[in-house]
Amino acid sequence: MGEVDSAFIQATGHRPKLDTTEVEGIPLIDLSISDTRDIKELVSEIGNACQRWGFFQVINHGVPLELCARIKKAAKTFFDQTMEEKRKVKRDEVNAMGYHDSEHTKNVRDWKEVFDFLLKDPSFVAASPEPEDKEIRTLTNQWPENPPEFRNVCQEYAREVEKLGYKLLELISLSLGLPANQLTGCFKDHITMLRLNYYPPCTCPDLALGVGRHKDASAITILAQDDVGGLQVKRKSDGDWIPVKPIPNALIINVGDTVQVWSNEFYESVEHRVVVNSERERFSVPVFFFPSHYVMVKPLEELVNEQNPAKYKEYNFGKFFVARNRSDYKKLEVENIQIHNFKISD
Repeated sequence: MGEVDSAFIQATGHRPKLDTTEVEGIPLIDLSISDTRDIKELVSEIGNACQRWGFFQVINHGVPLELCARIKKAAKTFFDQTMEEKRKVKRDEVNAMGYHDSEHTKNVRDWKEVFDFLLKDPSFVAASPEPEDKEIRTLTNQWPENPPEFRNVCQEYAREVEKLGYKLLELISLSLGLPANQLTGCFKDHITMLRLNYYPPCTCPDLALGVGRHKDASAITILAQDDVGGLQVKRKSDGDWIPVKPIPNALIINVGDTVQVWSNEFYESVEHRVVVNSERERFSVPVFFFPSHYVMVKPLEELVNEQNPAKYKEYNFGKFFVARNRSDYKKLEVENIQIHNFKISD
């Protein structure tokens, strides 16, 4: 179970009672354990943050700080290249990995450029979102020849963040009163994706967004951002958009749609967006932790009872992923499927 203390699992018979007091900004959580702070306190902090905000920042997360700096530098080096060079590894409807920009995706809302790659290469997903289609297709990464060190840095960073991802899944499981390894089996053949985001300066920042309001389809997302800022979270208590202040050496974590379903809405996936800057470029590196393509997502049995019945129908994650991917590529032509499509009516 990695770094989580297995002894605490036996002592966790119930979900912790969470404090719902709001704070001005999203919580900052130290993931280290010490003589004055045990695993029970850490799990309680994780649960509070997931319930109140759906977002939190972490320090002492275990990802080498030098590597965090290198991945941001690698992103800048790649995006500083000519458009011709970047489009040598452009994505399309067949291969969803590689480079794309707002023009290529027909998404005029988003003022950014992107490079995507899979942590597991190759990865396997459903061939189509159609229920009767049982075929599986293969996704593979596209790596640019330049800059030459780009691939190694990206893969090294991905390996370290993957370790953190499993630790966070264990902590979230414990915060729900479940065994630490309750969720990890769903990620045996995960289709987790790392994205490099580049937001150029925008001369009319009031007329564009780096990324429009949205929720993540992942179980969790782990984000590294630079010191420019721009990420905003929709506060659950009043709907206000709250800026996420860049904190040196911290990573930003948010609960995604998959955990919302697993937890039967005890934890919610929260809307967020990115505003652009008129003077400075911005880089960020999110890692989207997606389960294996064959995982059937539904509220966990341990969290469902007569007083709290299941709020979602079961769905296949691979088909859900493919449907979301197609709608992202052709924003104007395909329905952007969401988890509310599987919501059970009251």
